Amino acid sequence: MNKVNRFAAAAASAVVLACTAGAVMAADIYVIGGKPDDPFWSRVKKGAEDAGIVAAAQGGSVTWLGPQNYDNLGPDAAELIRQAIDQGADAIVGPDWVPEAMDPAFQAVTEAGIPLVIYNAGGLEAADRLGAMNYVGAVDYKSGYAGGAYLAKAGHMNGACVNTLPGAANIEAFCAGFNAGLTENGGTGSVLQLPATAFGDATAVAQAVRAHLLQNPDIDAMFAIGDGDTNATVSGIQQAGKAGQVHVCGMNFNDSILANIQAGTQDFAIDQQGYQQGFFAVSILNNFVNYGVTIPTREILTGPGVIDAANVEQVMAGVKAGAR
Repeated sequence: MNKVNRFAAAAASAVVLACTAGAVMAADIYVIGGKPDDPFWSRVKKGAEDAGIVAAAQGGSVTWLGPQNYDNLGPDAAELIRQAIDQGADAIVGPDWVPEAMDPAFQAVTEAGIPLVIYNAGGLEAADRLGAMNYVGAVDYKSGYAGGAYLAKAGHMNGACVNTLPGAANIEAFCAGFNAGLTENGGTGSVLQLPATAFGDATAVAQAVRAHLLQNPDIDAMFAIGDGDTNATVSGIQQAGKAGQVHVCGMNFNDSILANIQAGTQDFAIDQQGYQQGFFAVSILNNFVNYGVTIPTREILTGPGVIDAANVEQVMAGVKAGAR
């Protein structure tokens, strides 16, 4: 059965089940996400869990499955997808981080007739390829591009993307977009590639950034792929004696990132709005399983947004209110 027919069959089945004698299906939704101590993924998880309040009120549930680390990301995530199938998921949400490792597991989801939403990584292309209902998230290439273009237009023309998760499709897309944003606006871009064990290791990232800047003194801009790595990149710049000379953009944000932007040690952050990714993806599947409701806009974008000196205080107010 091709992906269009699988989707149509699943939709028809959901409508019949939801409408029979006014019954409502209880949706047990499994969400594949990042590791528990990853700050970005904690916000995605919060969004999924908040949407899960409605699912629980209707007799369903939301179960979060994440790897313990990112050392073997693709195969580990594929195993989590298969675990969700084996545990009887009514619907599954997942990012297509490493397509060559994860696509067979996602194909097993749709072949089993389980509704699927791709979120965070992979884009509409992955949703189409895998027969998923929707893609929810930012377009990773466009997020990186926004960072490179912003820096180039501000006059910072020689940039390096700090890649601590080589091989992950979304991270590679961040760096490719960043370099394109620079080069298409008159600058040049490169990649500082580190082993996956460096992700979230502030000391390793800072030391690598310091060494790279001392070896490449013309670099005046850097892009980091997550909030933890961004803080480490700022530290590495300071250790290299380049504070105020090398300008910084990073994906996502936390309290220290916002403080950096306020203080001027970081120019801006690219916001994917992770909370929205988790909330929308779970809500879409819960409504589909229960009522047969679909969203005709299959690509639901949550970014990229820019947080800089012009709007950082507004964002901080949103954080205090629990909405960011």
